[in-house]
Amino acid sequence: MVQEKQKITSRQDSVSILLVGNNPIELSRMLETVKKLPNRVTAEIAFDLTSIWQRLIKFKPNFILIDDNIGLHELSQTVNTLSSNPKTRNVPITVLKNSNYSGSIVSSDIADYILKQHLTPESLYIALRNSLRFQQARKYLAKAYAKRKRELLKLIR
Repeated sequence: MVQEKQKITSRQDSVSILLVGNNPIELSRMLETVKKLPNRVTAEIAFDLTSIWQRLIKFKPNFILIDDNIGLHELSQTVNTLSSNPKTRNVPITVLKNSNYSGSIVSSDIADYILKQHLTPESLYIALRNSLRFQQARKYLAKAYAKRKRELLKLIR
């Protein structure tokens, strides 16, 4: 775990996290957990799409944590909007869930899910590290696909 902490710290001197939710009590718990991460952390809190846009004017997050208490429709809309926005398109999104039994959206734009009851600085750190790896793998695959596609088109011509 120490080596992993050094890896993420060397790549990211500071971590910028956008916390999205509609329950101030839950968001304050999330913020306290985020503050215990081993990196320098800056966090912004948003309650809906309007406040997300207001935060993104001056704030560029490395990670986005969304509380699933906002509701399935709002969660789906938020994930779709954030994943299509050029400023947040490549930012990993992690959803904090109340239960494994309740329904949740399934989207390729969500990098990870964490159960709130298991939310600790360590579990959050692991999720952020995995999200970073997921993001890097997506970039690599997109680049490799574009390269192979050009090579294939050259062979056909």
